[in-house]
Amino acid sequence: KGGVGKTTTCINLAACVAAKGKRVLAVDIDPQGNMTSGLGVRLGRQQPTTYEVLINERPAEKAVVRSSVRGLSLLPADIRLAGAELELAELPQREHTLRQALAPVADAYDFVLIDCPPSLTLLTLNALTASHSVLIPIQCEYYALEGVGALMNTISLVKRNLNPALEIEGVALTMLDARTNLGLQVVAEVKKHFMGKVYATIVPRNVRLSEAPSHGQPIHIYDSRSAGSEAYEALAAEFIKRNEEKL
Repeated sequence: KGGVGKTTTCINLAACVAAKGKRVLAVDIDPQGNMTSGLGVRLGRQQPTTYEVLINERPAEKAVVRSSVRGLSLLPADIRLAGAELELAELPQREHTLRQALAPVADAYDFVLIDCPPSLTLLTLNALTASHSVLIPIQCEYYALEGVGALMNTISLVKRNLNPALEIEGVALTMLDARTNLGLQVVAEVKKHFMGKVYATIVPRNVRLSEAPSHGQPIHIYDSRSAGSEAYEALAAEFIKRNEEKL
């Protein structure tokens, strides 16, 4: 679903996890390239992107760039990626293309976070096939669970046919306006729906979070004292702890 905080969460979770000493690769597979611009990366004409990696023109290591955050690298994207859907559609094993492309570089990182488009396209299927787990941001609004049923069905199909190891990493609640009863009701509903999978940290509505991408900075650099920064720092700590407990 669009507008629930997928890219905001991917940028800031990746940046805050890297700031805690982990090696992180952020992979942008949204043709809008919002994660790329949100991390302050400006692509030159010759810079290879996820598009070249997916159509097998360049290996992933040649497309990875460093971000302004120590420990955080990026596989960038731009509008060219929109054309990858048509080219991938004709390939055998087309849903496995991203997994095969990332395999040579994945072991160099503690975490690889993939930012998906706001639709269940072939690009999103590639992300689900390449991943160990799925983190689901859910907006604390009236239609919060709209679209989640379709996503869960897709995850089940991917597990059955493409990636049996795929799990739900967790659910991150975003854009909470704690002044309204509705927001708190949504939190309770989501916790009931995803028992044991919901992160304790809830990301509030925060103007500074909205401003940060236009400055090409994650929130903990743009305004480290904002409520948004505190939330993503806490979410990153919770995310790392959960994953260390799995090891």
